[in-house]
Amino acid sequence: MKFSSKYLQFIRGVSQNAIGRIGVALTTSAFFMFLLMEIARLTGLITNAYIGLISYLALPILFILGLVLLPIGWKRLQKQSGRPTNELLKETFESSGVKGGFAGSNLFQTITILTLVNVLFMVLASTQTLQFMDEPEFCGTACHTVMNPEWQTYQVSAHANVKCVSCHVGEGAEALLESKLNGLWQMISLSFDLYERPIPTPVHQLRPARETCEKCHWPAKHYGDELIKKVSYTNEEYTQAQYTTLAIKIDADHGSDAVGVHWHIDEGVSVTYDAVDDQRSKIKSIHVDYADGRSQQFKNNRIDADTPVLESREMDCVDCHNRATHVYRQPESIVDELIGNGIIPDDIPYIRREALDALRTKSASKEKGLEQVGRHLLAFYKKHYPDIFYNRSDDLEQVGDILKTRYDTYIHPGMNIGWGAYPSHLGHDNNQGCFRCHNENMVSEDGSKVAYDCTVCHDIFAFESKSTYAFMTPADSTHPEAAMHDYLRSSKF
Repeated sequence: MKFSSKYLQFIRGVSQNAIGRIGVALTTSAFFMFLLMEIARLTGLITNAYIGLISYLALPILFILGLVLLPIGWKRLQKQSGRPTNELLKETFESSGVKGGFAGSNLFQTITILTLVNVLFMVLASTQTLQFMDEPEFCGTACHTVMNPEWQTYQVSAHANVKCVSCHVGEGAEALLESKLNGLWQMISLSFDLYERPIPTPVHQLRPARETCEKCHWPAKHYGDELIKKVSYTNEEYTQAQYTTLAIKIDADHGSDAVGVHWHIDEGVSVTYDAVDDQRSKIKSIHVDYADGRSQQFKNNRIDADTPVLESREMDCVDCHNRATHVYRQPESIVDELIGNGIIPDDIPYIRREALDALRTKSASKEKGLEQVGRHLLAFYKKHYPDIFYNRSDDLEQVGDILKTRYDTYIHPGMNIGWGAYPSHLGHDNNQGCFRCHNENMVSEDGSKVAYDCTVCHDIFAFESKSTYAFMTPADSTHPEAAMHDYLRSSKF
């Protein structure tokens, strides 16, 4: 008997009632749909990431459900007929189907072959499912409402070509298992609307930086200074550029004379801190083990000794680079960049101020917010500068459109994400950052303080100045900031 005939006889045999027929329909349709979708994916006919949710999650679930229904249907048939299994088998599959042979009965052979096919199918589906779930498109689009903000910022980040799992999962079977268990809870919280808005940070489930960040960024390779030039603009009628130029000391080698910010993770150095809040922004104490064997502890005299410690943590990369990928920028830096690149014309009166006001629009919905951002400039200039409105409406509309794209990337009312929702600890522009630890209140038992002078981390050549290297020249004694100018200049010579 040909296998096709055996298969058809088997299908008829297990389809004796509604449960069996449903099981056969689910299993067969899921199997062939999976094959068709895989062929379409491999040939490039289907490229949408959402199809993976059907191929690698929905179809295997339907396939397994169908397999489960088959024995349930058979048991129900036995119970309803009240007849023994042997008698039902002979009647349902005919005597030739259950007659024994060298390789077993035809029914046994059919079940064996189908079982092997099922096992191979599940192995393939499971492998493809794991591979699909490791792709950034799955992480960013599967749970659209929750993860869309992270997905949008990820795509414009420095790590846009690094897979999410490289940082959020790490390597090894233990890390994979932990991530899947955490993913199971995320699915439950999504299904029953249990997730927080916005998603809280820091992410406590992240693997240690030595298992993730340091696969690419070696502490031993942090050396020298990095020159950073920032250009910001004023809110005057006709905006003016002002320059901040810094040489960031990035050395990690404690044994050298030029120790920089990466000393915190240098070999032989361990910095442990006690945080009294979930955001790790309020530090109660610091314990430092130096490379030469010394130890030192500093306590924040502004935090009461009875304040409970919520987390004790050894410092690593993400304590400063806490927004290494999902960077939520501030409106000031966005507008300054657009002006600096010539995208926003600097010859339009009050253009920086009004562009900022447009971006700072507050709305209960993304759609209304985008609408308000788009019409803000037109409304302002039509009322106060009608000549600009009529003569340069194309420029205003172009600026409005680019501001809408930035607003769309960083503002998500549905997740309670507005400006400043996720502050960066890298530096101290918009929050405490480095000053969480480096402040005058962090004192050891012998009275020494954690260094907090500006020149500890960087040399300053200009700070919101009219020229790029303003502090390289002698100070004007009549200027209000002459003393600071002299101090910063003397620290470099």
